[in-house]
Amino acid sequence: MRNSVLTIALMIAAFLVSCNRDKGGGGIAVIPKGTTHVYWKSVQAGAQQAGKDLNVRILWKGPLKENDRQGQISVVEQFVGDKVDAIVLAPLDDKALVKPVREAGDAKIPVVIIDSALQGQPGKDFVSYVATDNRKGGEIAGTELARLLHGKGKVVLLRYMEGSASTADREAGFLAVMKQNPGIVMLADNRFAGATASEAQSAAMNMLDQIGAADGVFCPNESSTFGMLLAMKQAGLAGKRKFVGFDATPQLVDALKAGDIDALVAQDPYKMGYEGVRQAVQAVQHKPVDPHVDTGVRLITNARLKDPAVQKLLAH
Repeated sequence: MRNSVLTIALMIAAFLVSCNRDKGGGGIAVIPKGTTHVYWKSVQAGAQQAGKDLNVRILWKGPLKENDRQGQISVVEQFVGDKVDAIVLAPLDDKALVKPVREAGDAKIPVVIIDSALQGQPGKDFVSYVATDNRKGGEIAGTELARLLHGKGKVVLLRYMEGSASTADREAGFLAVMKQNPGIVMLADNRFAGATASEAQSAAMNMLDQIGAADGVFCPNESSTFGMLLAMKQAGLAGKRKFVGFDATPQLVDALKAGDIDALVAQDPYKMGYEGVRQAVQAVQHKPVDPHVDTGVRLITNARLKDPAVQKLLAH
């Protein structure tokens, strides 16, 4: 009798292992735009904490650089083939990732889009969109730079990268505010930084004449802001031009404290990672999913660094 019970138990265990193998081990796949920026470390921390709180396995994988569209597509396709339970994706291109996301849906794998928009409708083409209100973030940046310049002066915008919906929305919001200030003249608004801080630094160095002639500068993400900061330091312009950047990594906050940056528009990447996983788990469990989750955005200045809400944000 004891041998029969043991045999049955072993058969059940083998069956469960087989099922788990067929599903590729299950879990929630979280795919960032890239893995080099500090920003994504905070997204990962939020996702991992959600995994612990909700008792799910987090599979973190993405391309190295944020210009590797095919690399990110391959990661999505790999996880679809592995039959993961759900995918949380920050698409680095709002068009190129439409097809692989559709294929995931066809395979009955729910997809939550985070950070940057994908062409399609939340709740229909993917289950949820969890992100910053990026246009609002750009408007906040524009309003602050206009205030610092007292509504007049020459301004340079160094854009991030073509195909990035999140930064395109920030740039559009910023430029909309600039147009509302007739005393402000845009010296440059059509130059792109590229995928990394070093590329952004090179791009900024190539437009030093315009930066030198400007009164204010805006950059729409972590790498473009840091690259611009490095170029301005190299050219002796740091702290001599009003500079508003985006994202609040430790290096950028240090520059804010030093007076080399006047303000940062901060997202909440930790919350983005956490909520992305939470919505994915809700979808897997066939529970109600919020089609759109706004993770918030706020302006950080030196004077606001002691604000408890800001300190909590920076702690992640």
